[in-house]
Amino acid sequence: MMTCRKTTQSLMPAVTKDVKQLNAGKYDIYPFASLGEGKINNGYRSLAQWIKNQSAVAIDGYIGNDWNGVRSELDEILSKEGLAINWIRTTDLLKTESEIEQLVKPFIGEKGEVWGRRASISLEDFFDSEKLSKNHLKQNAINISIGVGASLVNKDVPVIYIDLPKNELQYRMRAEKANNLGKQHRDDNQETYKRFYFVDWVVLNEYKSKILPSIDIIVDGQWTENISWAFFRNIREGLHYLSQNAFRVRPWFEAGAWGGQWMKENINGLNKDEINYAWSFEMIVPENGLVFESSGNLLEIAFDWLMMLQAKEVLGADESRFGIEFPIRFDFLDTFEGGNLSIQCHPRLKYIQDNFGETITQDETYYILDCKSDAKVYLGFQETIDPATFRKALEESVEKNEAIDIEKYVQKHDAHKHDLFLIPNGTIHSSGKNNLVLEISATPYIFTFKMYDWVRLDLNGKPRPINIEHAFKNLDFSRKGKKVQEELISKEAVIEKGDDWQIVHQPTHSEHFYDVHRLEFSGSMEVETNDKCHILMLVEGSSIIVETKNGFKTRYNYAETFAVPAAAGSYKITNESGDKAKVVKAFVK
Repeated sequence: MMTCRKTTQSLMPAVTKDVKQLNAGKYDIYPFASLGEGKINNGYRSLAQWIKNQSAVAIDGYIGNDWNGVRSELDEILSKEGLAINWIRTTDLLKTESEIEQLVKPFIGEKGEVWGRRASISLEDFFDSEKLSKNHLKQNAINISIGVGASLVNKDVPVIYIDLPKNELQYRMRAEKANNLGKQHRDDNQETYKRFYFVDWVVLNEYKSKILPSIDIIVDGQWTENISWAFFRNIREGLHYLSQNAFRVRPWFEAGAWGGQWMKENINGLNKDEINYAWSFEMIVPENGLVFESSGNLLEIAFDWLMMLQAKEVLGADESRFGIEFPIRFDFLDTFEGGNLSIQCHPRLKYIQDNFGETITQDETYYILDCKSDAKVYLGFQETIDPATFRKALEESVEKNEAIDIEKYVQKHDAHKHDLFLIPNGTIHSSGKNNLVLEISATPYIFTFKMYDWVRLDLNGKPRPINIEHAFKNLDFSRKGKKVQEELISKEAVIEKGDDWQIVHQPTHSEHFYDVHRLEFSGSMEVETNDKCHILMLVEGSSIIVETKNGFKTRYNYAETFAVPAAAGSYKITNESGDKAKVVKAFVK
């Protein structure tokens, strides 16, 4: 079985007894929701017992799974029981690699480019129609199609779907154990990830949504020597329950060129030997999963399932606008004792739509969760900015590999805890060192046009891509001088208050489609969703208890991100800290 994954991070435990128990107030890297007793099974043997009572099965699932390993495990168990198995591998039915290369070429750009374009093809397009339509079934055997697209081979049969967390897919990619759909040769990791993002994930999510009504069993494929599985009807019930109450996704963490030490020092369970932690995927839902628990067994599924089944309950009034796309993301940028982020901007709306096929753009804010006294944020241009002079300085920096005095062109502002810096698309910006930034943003998350990266190398000893051409097609040079202070640094104001609580509005820019409130309270607060999804984080205090009107009750700790869906209606937050608690709440305007 495949065991190789390239990462310093531990594999998520398959059972709760292996999850380190934390006290209240301690950030939990393995949050889970309970399904009740007897709903999650562990091991191939129990799955094989279900399969042997079927005449045919499709074992479908996500890219990156160890299909040969799954087949081997099940075949050994079923064969020992004297059962004849006819295995049909979907990899044998694909088009040739060269045909698939031509199919995906319009969506992946030129080699070396960072971005592609969201694919508009389907999974069926990857298969040879003649091979696919051929009768592969045998009499007097259990016919099992296995691999990505198995449901296209064996139609109208029970479907077992093997899911795989996106972080684990990328760890396998880095270990050269996972590749793009239909690809035999290997590209570098940047090219492989680009094709995952713009082609494979788009195609497979569309396909997953299409076959969803046929799925009987869902399997978590992240443990290569074992599996957890559940009947999909029980997962559906769990997802419906979450859509009425509250949830956390499972976060994951990455090192980077500018990464810092705050998360390493403050979040239990992370590998302390990692060089740094630059990002935390707190709720970047295209890459996060939801974890369920039953009878001590854990099972993770992609966040996509929740939106495919419960988008209206989650987003409420905004479902008609965003469909099954979750619109807001939370993530950490850690520069404590690290370095500055690159000087960068993000695409304007029409640009990201025309060039990359996205529907919304990367409008961001920096909420300063923690910082040192010398922390800064780079934001907006100096009053005297001359675009041509600035561009020449950037290009010469790249050509000569020399540093420039970036403050001649870009403003630098003091950063303090709970400040909110506004970064609508086209705005030049960067976090300086010694910040722990909670980035509250629209969900797109890879469209960063770097202009200046402090003449440094990435963790692999290579220069990071610089995108001056893209940047200058998007920069807003009117965001300069006093206008930056006036429009891009949020001016907070109390908008409601009671005896021991208040709501602080931290207004966003007019181009942001989301807004930010900070709830401050000593005891408790009642909050109405008003048919909106709320994404929240405890930004001051040790822990809070959140209770919905449906009776759901749970604890969230400092720096943990959670969401309350629109369908919850209302919820009560109770402070467990000795001092005042502060909770940031983001929502669609």
